[in-house]
Amino acid sequence: MFPLGSVLFPSVPIPLRVFEPRYLTLVGRLLDEVEPGFEFGVVLIERGFEAGGGDQRASVGTMARLVSAAVGADDLVIVGVGTRRFTVERWLDDDPYPRAELSMLPDLEWSEALEPLRAEAESVVRRVVARVAEPQSDTDIELSNDPVEAAWQLAAIAPLGEYDRYTLLRSTSLGGLLRQTIDLVIEAEELWSAE
Repeated sequence: MFPLGSVLFPSVPIPLRVFEPRYLTLVGRLLDEVEPGFEFGVVLIERGFEAGGGDQRASVGTMARLVSAAVGADDLVIVGVGTRRFTVERWLDDDPYPRAELSMLPDLEWSEALEPLRAEAESVVRRVVARVAEPQSDTDIELSNDPVEAAWQLAAIAPLGEYDRYTLLRSTSLGGLLRQTIDLVIEAEELWSAE
């Protein structure tokens, strides 16, 4: 398990710089696995810091498939891609690295009836991202053709804080994810407008 200061969504990549001995051990064990497609869990740190331990961790997270690893002078740079969401049933001892017992959450399901809501979510997110983005950022990110993956990608590029992202991660339906994305992004836009 990687407790982080950020939320990982399914179908979204996450680059990580690994330097702590416990996480270097975790990645080493992943790379030693016989089967390709190694996975690790990512959860949001609700209170505390990424380095050193002693943090309070969220109960819902996302599995990540390790897709690349590069060795640096004193660290590893790895890239994972979010796959399935889970609930932490119980945290185990952090020695030699954070571990937990998990239950997988069901995948969100697409229905053609959600297309207007998906289109609205994309419109709202792209409008607000274009408004608040740094000049050098890519505001024209191409989304997946798979509507469920695209919904998670919209949640990932939405200009929201990590607790709002965590709310989206906990969605129980695709319609709920899309509606909450719209509502949270509009709420954030109103706050920026008031400044």
